[in-house]
Amino acid sequence: MGLATVITGEGHFQGEMAAAGTKLVVVDFTATWCPPCQRIAPFFEQLPAKFPRAVFLKVDVDTCAETAAAQGVSAMPTFIFYRNKTRIDRLQGADSATLENKVRQHYGDESTAGGDSPVAGHMDLATFILKGQCESLNEADDHPLEHCLSAQGGYMESDCDEQLIMSITFNQAVKINSLMMKSASANGPKNVKLFINQPRTLDFDMAMSNQAVQELLVTKENLEGTPIPLRFVKFQNVLNIQIFIKDNQVGSDVTRLDHLAFYGSPINTTNMGDFKRVAGKKGESH
Repeated sequence: MGLATVITGEGHFQGEMAAAGTKLVVVDFTATWCPPCQRIAPFFEQLPAKFPRAVFLKVDVDTCAETAAAQGVSAMPTFIFYRNKTRIDRLQGADSATLENKVRQHYGDESTAGGDSPVAGHMDLATFILKGQCESLNEADDHPLEHCLSAQGGYMESDCDEQLIMSITFNQAVKINSLMMKSASANGPKNVKLFINQPRTLDFDMAMSNQAVQELLVTKENLEGTPIPLRFVKFQNVLNIQIFIKDNQVGSDVTRLDHLAFYGSPINTTNMGDFKRVAGKKGESH
């Protein structure tokens, strides 16, 4: 109890990954002949007790050569972080402080999302947002976009008038099933237009006149944190999404947004499942 699970083969690895669901999975790719691996091993074994909602696996690269090769591991130790069978981060080398910081960072994503996603079968895509490449137009200096991309408190507000444009970039292609716009205030968003995969951030004239992929009428009930379903078929390959907020619930000059979240899955989750089938039954062919 509280120890990392030692993987015995590729089938075992895939089974543990599938069983983990949307929990954070941290995998230590190690080798018995590697001194840095042996040095950090006792520290790695302490992490399951500190982070009980995460899954910790140990993969000996000699015992499980197929798994190590499939995950692109060529130097030890290598730590790879996954959620929903999808790689979200990687650390090479026996650096215990950086390892724990990365675990805490990704574990925090899960806890701020309240554990399980409110949308069955879909995960919170916060892990995949490239915050450094996101931008917004007409945000207040002291209440920028970044404040609403987590549930840590803080909020986003418009500056000169009620309108906002937010451009959200993902680090890989994702499918978006639904989004959540939460506001504790009466001046939360009301009429919203969504655009995807734009080469640059739209200006307000373009956002007003261009055809949207979907238009939303956000209700006061939605603003309590109820996910808003999207036309899923239209959001199957999203690298960036732009959100144009036209107005707010009460027609005031300031629009406020406490938390913006997206629910769906990264596209390469499916690809990893395809790989599992091919690797698991070598006699089959497509």
